[in-house]
Amino acid sequence: MQRRYAEAMRVLIADKFEPSGIEGLKAAGCEVLAQPGLKDEALAREVERFRPEVLVVRSTKVSEAVLAAGALKLVVRAGAGYNTIDVAAASRRGIYVSNCPGKNSIAVAELAFGLILSLDRRIPDNVALLREGRWNKAEYSKARGLFGRTLGLIGLGQIGREMIPRARAFEMPVVAWSRSLTPAGASLLGVEYKASPLEVAAAADIVSVHVALTPQTRGLIGASFFDAMRPGAFFVNTSRAEVVDEQALSEAVRTKGIRAGLDVFASEPSGGAGEFASEIAKLNVVYGTHHIGASTDQAQEAIAAETVRIVKTFKETGKVPNVVNLAKSTPAVCALVVRHLDRPGVLAGVLDAISTARINVQEMENVVFEGAEAAVARIHLEAEPAAEVLERLRASNPDVLEIGVIRLGEKPQ
Repeated sequence: MQRRYAEAMRVLIADKFEPSGIEGLKAAGCEVLAQPGLKDEALAREVERFRPEVLVVRSTKVSEAVLAAGALKLVVRAGAGYNTIDVAAASRRGIYVSNCPGKNSIAVAELAFGLILSLDRRIPDNVALLREGRWNKAEYSKARGLFGRTLGLIGLGQIGREMIPRARAFEMPVVAWSRSLTPAGASLLGVEYKASPLEVAAAADIVSVHVALTPQTRGLIGASFFDAMRPGAFFVNTSRAEVVDEQALSEAVRTKGIRAGLDVFASEPSGGAGEFASEIAKLNVVYGTHHIGASTDQAQEAIAAETVRIVKTFKETGKVPNVVNLAKSTPAVCALVVRHLDRPGVLAGVLDAISTARINVQEMENVVFEGAEAAVARIHLEAEPAAEVLERLRASNPDVLEIGVIRLGEKPQ
């Protein structure tokens, strides 16, 4: 069954989601089915049965089997990352993938600083001993303090930038590396520029990692990074487990006295609860949390509101905010610019001529002028049309006012 986007759009929510978000989707005219906990084959079956246009997930993995099961048009990751979604498979099927960047930045930065403070003052060990009915002020009075200690940031996206004012509140100097950071950019942010992650490792008393998981960042933090760190330094990771070589970190904890605060683990369950076996989590100077960086009420409400905005915009306009899987470049070599009267069949005739010439269209847009009398279409093509094709287009339809070609990469005259 085909439905227009303006009609009720089916949305399947396969994870825990704020009630305000569900109500917002319903208010936008969506038919919403909330089934938190669906995963793997059960998720694929529900996608096949309910046939939603939109799938909303948090930590649930979206495999190619799920994407192929129904009639999905959009997958929204209700969070910042999207590594749990098979983006390549979605792209092959023409399914948009979108996310909610920046909505959990403050929450993650707050947890990162909570881990830093815990590492310095050994707060979890204090609590555990008190619950055992034991008092040991002599042992837990030992702490270095954060004032004047250097914080090193790996990654300066929205979360990394939220770390800077918090470090400033503790009067901690900050050194940073990011693939996009320049010395001038670092100066504007009030941090010291470092040219590589290893330079950050060597200069910092505390390192906090805030990079997205990409092919370039997978395994970014390895043995050489920990070799460069100062003995007894702190290491905090609230980004993705795959960014760090967990075995190399374990070795650094044992041999260099590195203390680690981790919100992410290589072996963590994919759902909200489950069995957990991790050797690094058992080490005395490693403090762990349950991948809860984004899990504050404030962050989840903001993410729910952004999810509603994405779905509502898609429903009403067909456009997707925050889409992550559109091509950054195409094989197009030129743009065919057609100035025309806004009449039925004009562009159909143009596209038919292009098809007859065996030229593939990569992108196109049609902009209508005020009054809806005239418009300009820009059609990106894989090959430049021959002169006779252009002449035939000019002569074949009196509603075509002008046709020109712009070679991409060249500035129009």
